[in-house]
Amino acid sequence: MKRLKYIITFVFAALLLGCSEDESSLDSLTGSAAPSDISALFTITQDNTGVVTITPSGQAVTKYEVYFGDGTEEPGEVRPGGRAMHTYAEGIYNVKVVGYNLNGDTAEYNHELTVSFIAPENLSVDIIPVTGDAFSIDVEASADYEAFFEVTYGEDPAQEPVQFNEGQVIRHTYGSIGTYTVTVTAFSGGAATTVYTEEVTITNPLLLPITFENSTLNYEFGDFGGAYTTVIDNPASGGINTSAKVGSQLRTAGSQVWAGTSIALDEIIDFSEFNHFRMKVWSPQAGIPVTLKIENLANSDINHEVEVLTTVANQWEYIYFDFSGTDFSQEYGRLVIFFNLNTSGAGETYYFDDIALVPAPESLTLPLTFEYASVNYIVDEFGGAYGDKVTNPHQEGINTSANVCQVVKTAGAEVYAGVVIPLEAPVDFSSQQKVKMKVWSPQAGITVLMKFENLNDAGINVEVPVTTTTANQWEELTFDFTGINNANNYQKLVVFFDFNVAGTGATYYFDDVQLSN
Repeated sequence: MKRLKYIITFVFAALLLGCSEDESSLDSLTGSAAPSDISALFTITQDNTGVVTITPSGQAVTKYEVYFGDGTEEPGEVRPGGRAMHTYAEGIYNVKVVGYNLNGDTAEYNHELTVSFIAPENLSVDIIPVTGDAFSIDVEASADYEAFFEVTYGEDPAQEPVQFNEGQVIRHTYGSIGTYTVTVTAFSGGAATTVYTEEVTITNPLLLPITFENSTLNYEFGDFGGAYTTVIDNPASGGINTSAKVGSQLRTAGSQVWAGTSIALDEIIDFSEFNHFRMKVWSPQAGIPVTLKIENLANSDINHEVEVLTTVANQWEYIYFDFSGTDFSQEYGRLVIFFNLNTSGAGETYYFDDIALVPAPESLTLPLTFEYASVNYIVDEFGGAYGDKVTNPHQEGINTSANVCQVVKTAGAEVYAGVVIPLEAPVDFSSQQKVKMKVWSPQAGITVLMKFENLNDAGINVEVPVTTTTANQWEELTFDFTGINNANNYQKLVVFFDFNVAGTGATYYFDDVQLSN
């Protein structure tokens, strides 16, 4: 008897100790999550017996109670992962599923169950593409006399049908583009079913930016003039472009001077935020013109194009295209790309990648277009001249851009009056030693002098004069600086109009100052 007394005392002490050590566990029960997302799947045998299987589901649930809604007094109790089976007569029943957690907290789900032995009628199915996800669809259905639905998506013949009830939305994500047959079957309690089928086409829309990295996208090029364009493995990975795939354009020997390719986008280009394109380009030669053109999908006569010259050979570089002068009241959905436009193909290959809309570049360098709102175009004057960025007053001919630089040579101004623009970095004349500039003059036959100076020593300079050939219209002048010493770090651009003649109050304009060969 004494030994039994000791055993009882030891057990009681152990229980007290256990309570003390497990106090935190009791606290955790009082703070457990409330049950949520209560739902249930209802299926019925197709043999006129009215046997319905109810499979509850939910979060933070330790048990379910199913109130069958047909007058049965006691609810069915179901543990998570289990199901309840109940036999119904034909009719409509309000079934309630209540989920409990350890604390006794509850959440419930109510479902209107139709038990019928005739085939479902008035089957209606909605198949809805998921916004922002080109590969996913949502399926929902309704019908009279139905108990539940099954859906197959036409992607995998071995796939088990997915069962769902009226009011539920079932989402499916396809693995690849293609056309698939979606089949929704409505079941009642009888053997007869009602079936709905619909073909769904899954496409991955081609939108900006274009990276050539998505294997499900259809990069369909519209080549013309003898150009051949395709997506290939990056043959010059390195520098600013280590991506796996790039666009390649071969200008076959003897191809037309206008040879190029087009890419139709699946969405109108949105210029509301940015109006500059950036593209990575690889060219076998510096000084090659790259032209990017945008077109209306229905009418190619509605278009705008911008040309930029490459500055390096055999390596990737960023090229920026300024489309701020575009008529944005029109819609544009096609990109057209030309390499070395106006020159017949010689069998050379160019690569391009990562076409995107971007903010305007922030630096004041060549080319000078005067189109970037974010750039502070510093124009200093001397000798009685006045210069500033202004709206283009002559948007015609070869220059329809929005902004230009104006130079007023005031009456009595010095013969050497002009303007100077300090650039943010020295001009790189290593591969291109000519400079093109569009000018507008009220008089033909005047001298336009272009000069480059070292930023810190104006005595280090080089200059070239060119004579205008037309009056009151835009023309493009070429200033040949062949042999220029690139080590002199020329960083100031100086422009003189009607050089060596005193000012008369005339106004001149210049624009699009860029390196060229």
